[in-house]
Amino acid sequence: MPRRYAEIYPSLPLLNSDETQHVSAAALMSVRYFQAEPDTMPEDVFAEHHVLLNLQTEPHRVQNWRDGVLRDFTLHEHEVIITPAGMKSGWRWHARSDVIIVTLDPAKVARFAETELGMLLDTQQLRDTPQFSDPDLCTAGVMLRDALEADDMSSGVMFEAMSRVLLVKLLQRYGEQRSEDAALSAKFTSAHYHRVLGVIRSRLDQTITVDELAKEAGMSPSHFARVFKETMGTTPMQYVLAYRIEQAARMMTDAAVPLGEIALACGFADQAHFSRSFKQVTGQTPRAYRAGLAA
Repeated sequence: MPRRYAEIYPSLPLLNSDETQHVSAAALMSVRYFQAEPDTMPEDVFAEHHVLLNLQTEPHRVQNWRDGVLRDFTLHEHEVIITPAGMKSGWRWHARSDVIIVTLDPAKVARFAETELGMLLDTQQLRDTPQFSDPDLCTAGVMLRDALEADDMSSGVMFEAMSRVLLVKLLQRYGEQRSEDAALSAKFTSAHYHRVLGVIRSRLDQTITVDELAKEAGMSPSHFARVFKETMGTTPMQYVLAYRIEQAARMMTDAAVPLGEIALACGFADQAHFSRSFKQVTGQTPRAYRAGLAA
């Protein structure tokens, strides 16, 4: 079974977002900051995407094995190295490191890309971009690190905001969408998905039908329902329900917003309907979920 990077790091991080209470941000990524003496990490296969942001100002030699192929190179300040989930990878660095390591759950990243950016990511995500220079991305990483180090109320807000900024920058610049050729024969493409998502977002508080979504995609309802499920792994109406629940869960982070108001804003007939649907999808009632956020 693929392991997590944190299980075999040769040294402990100076800062680690897994130890904080920023649950919603940590659900998207884990952020760790290291300054480590020269060392090695053995080759292994991991379940997460691994993004290394180099802050070391002095160029230094690094060796990186990727699926058995050795890359021996000089690493410069603000260079980023991505190792996608499922790739066998190992490391040796020959000077003291100064790096931020961001690990990302592939399924959650794909879901974020779908719901937030209207992107259907290619299944071989990030495999073709092993190394590049991106000072802007590194700056976002430094702001995440600084928010972790401060660890107060305002820094929690900053950490949440910057985690999203970093992920959006990463996906918009380096995320690969499914190509037309890679799409299924039914041709439900990223463009189709983006239009359908626009309808769901704009009519979140209203009834949405398969016929309306199919019309937006330019397909017959039966064809749309079939290709949507083939591509997304769920029916259109199951997807709409999951999206409503996801947005409701986000709104519940504000304890001042009544559950009844959230129910209507997310398209549920009443609070009872909302409660049944929320428990069906998450296994918890809205009240129990909100109580867990406050714990």
